[in-house]
Amino acid sequence: MTVIALTGGTGFVGSHVIDQALTAGLDLRALTRRPQPERAGVTWIAGALDDPAGLAKLVKGADAVLHVAGVINAPDRAGFAAGNIEGTRAMIAAAQQAGIRRVVQVSSLAAREPGLSDYGWSKAEADKVLMASDLDWTIVRPPAIFGPRDNEMLELFKLAKKHVIPLPPVGGRLSVIAVEELVRLLIALPASNALTRQIVEPDDGRPDGWDHRDLARAIGVVTNSKVFPFPLPRIVLNAVAAADGLFRGKGAKLTPDRVRYFCHKDWVSHAAPPPEVWMPQTDTRDALAATASWYRANGLLR
Repeated sequence: MTVIALTGGTGFVGSHVIDQALTAGLDLRALTRRPQPERAGVTWIAGALDDPAGLAKLVKGADAVLHVAGVINAPDRAGFAAGNIEGTRAMIAAAQQAGIRRVVQVSSLAAREPGLSDYGWSKAEADKVLMASDLDWTIVRPPAIFGPRDNEMLELFKLAKKHVIPLPPVGGRLSVIAVEELVRLLIALPASNALTRQIVEPDDGRPDGWDHRDLARAIGVVTNSKVFPFPLPRIVLNAVAAADGLFRGKGAKLTPDRVRYFCHKDWVSHAAPPPEVWMPQTDTRDALAATASWYRANGLLR
């Protein structure tokens, strides 16, 4: 049985990794900052990416590392660097000291354009750190991820109920992926030599991705709302980001960093894994509907 050392297991993607990995019969060692409920098949290891002793315990006896942990919100570049770059460096050092060669890292499509955001820069630098190692790495750069337990895309579902979704300027396109689809790829790779020393960009299989307006309308359908997509000029988005920062501070969802990211016109995945390794199986509209149902069942959406 393959034993996987998992970082980020308490987060959105990581929690789905645990669910699917256990169903697949994999054995997990998962890093956590806080005590977690006992779960058959999961050994929780107290620690963090800035805790060498905790990382050493995490990788002990593991066959591969699945590095999901990452910082998606930070007040400044230093915060992103600490969580994403230095965290990756520490994870690599622990894996090498334990004699582990196979490492699968979850990056982001934002790493393709590191000049647009501090987040994208930090993920690109983290990828470089791993690529410079002698490990048998695979880097997975997903586009926008959605699904049950996600708090980022929840904002769009809530806006859909108000019938108007503010969007980036007209002309941009993006890819998306349901979390369960992404996780199928992530749990298949640690026990495989497939895609070794490659970067891949999985998505939902929609050719040329989505126009922002079409995705907004699709969210409207699953929330039983007539949605009016409302593309905004970049100058207006910057003003909204400033206001969000003023009122929500560090909890702001729309930051200047994200405005630069959103206004980029090409967030379409261009390097899908080969179909013999992985391909999407669920229609995005069905996955959006399942996500909306989960939000409702958990009191997050009317």
